[in-house]
Amino acid sequence: MARWQRICTVDEIPVLGSRRVARVSGPAVAVFRNAEDQVFALLDRCPHKGGPLSQGIVFGNHVACPLHNWTIALDTGQARAPDEGCAARYSVMVEAGEVFLDADELAAP
Repeated sequence: MARWQRICTVDEIPVLGSRRVARVSGPAVAVFRNAEDQVFALLDRCPHKGGPLSQGIVFGNHVACPLHNWTIALDTGQARAPDEGCAARYSVMVEAGEVFLDADELAAP
C-alpha cells in the first residue's frame, strides 16, 4: 500500500508546465500539469541524453525534451517512435486539489 507524500496543490503547477521535486537520493522528479488539469510525474531526465524534462514544453499528454525535442508520454514515460527509451514514472494521487506522490517511490534510488 502506498504512503502518500503531499507535494503541492494543482494550482501551484503551471498549466502546460511542471514543478521539480528534489529527492534525497537520485535526480529530481518533474510533476507536470496538462491543459485538462491532469497531473503526471516522471524522473526529470530524458532517456536520450538526460535533458531536464521539467524545462520542456507540455502538449496534450506529452512533454518535449528541451535538448533534442524528443517527445515523452506523460502517462507512461515512453519516448514516441522512432525514438526509443523510457523515463521512470511515479505514482500520483490528486485529492481535493492537493497533489501527492508515493513516498516509497520518491525514496528509492
